[in-house]
Amino acid sequence: MNEIAEGVREANSGLGDEGAPVREALIEISDLKKSFLHMGRTLEVLRGIDLSIGRGELISIVGPSGAGKSTLLHCIGTLDEPSSGTILLGGEELTKMNSARLAEVRNREIGFVFQFHHLLPEFDALENVMMPGLIQGRSRREMQKAALELLDEVKMSHRKHHRPSEMSGGEQQRIAVARALVLRPRLLLADEPTGNLDSSTGDAIHELFFSINREHGTTIVVVTHNPSFAESMPRVVRMKDGLVDRDDVGAHVGRIGVGSGPEASEPDSLAGE
Repeated sequence: MNEIAEGVREANSGLGDEGAPVREALIEISDLKKSFLHMGRTLEVLRGIDLSIGRGELISIVGPSGAGKSTLLHCIGTLDEPSSGTILLGGEELTKMNSARLAEVRNREIGFVFQFHHLLPEFDALENVMMPGLIQGRSRREMQKAALELLDEVKMSHRKHHRPSEMSGGEQQRIAVARALVLRPRLLLADEPTGNLDSSTGDAIHELFFSINREHGTTIVVVTHNPSFAESMPRVVRMKDGLVDRDDVGAHVGRIGVGSGPEASEPDSLAGE
């Protein structure tokens, strides 16, 4: 591993060269394994993952099909249960929680964006963004305020009363991002978020992730097959055969700034959206 990549790993562990705190880990994964039984045979998908992700970090996970990228993301998001190993989120061990506690953490701490937006077709954009909070029993007034703020942030205020069928694929994905953020999660997980979008629209969604990180300090983990998107992230984890093959910085090192504030890196313009 080169010196720059080693420096990134030191920052992720929360210690700089002098041992001073740099970035506290939000996610700590140790010896994570996941296997499936298929037609009488055991398939090992994750074979011992060790990974630490700092608070407010932007990270992409790449690798060939079958490398275990989406399975790892689903385990981090508590959508899938690992066979062994540990996952800590903010110091709490997810792998020891019961189903009720896992559901609570998933709903409160984690936002999800998938390749398919999964918007509810009978509701408009505003209602779709409000929905996670309404399901939790929060007041309509509270959720409407939060949803309107996020729709403005993702440049979709003008579509707030439009249903998904009346929006383009890129617009629907922006609504999905706003919905994922409406409860202010610490962690945003995205699985091929631009897989169904054209390159121009995909680039705009990429920039939206940088903007979200800068404004809110949200930790963002993205699984992608898009090489330019992956390399634009400050940190790139490359998987192969169920293991971390390489863990280093992306091509755009200048974007390592985290969260809001004067030291955060500035994303490129969202011009053309």
